[in-house]
Amino acid sequence: MCVSKDQKNVMVSVQDFGIGIGEAHQQKIFERFYQVNSEDEKPFSGLGIGLYIANEIIQRHHGRLWVENTKREGAMFKFTLPLPEA
Repeated sequence: MCVSKDQKNVMVSVQDFGIGIGEAHQQKIFERFYQVNSEDEKPFSGLGIGLYIANEIIQRHHGRLWVENTKREGAMFKFTLPLPEA
């Protein structure tokens, strides 16, 4: 995990060393109940709401959540949140 900030935002990065997320799924993983199902990936148990909930919380605090990823090399999840104005 890495945390940094600039004058207006704090950014948090969390690396996942899993199988990565195919490009076709990268925006959909933040949808409610979405689970990646493809022939070359084994399914994982879960409800498909973790990233959705995280994204909703971050958006309600005027932030942004996204993923940067290389298939078969894991993914880097990043989000920003605005700092309070002084």
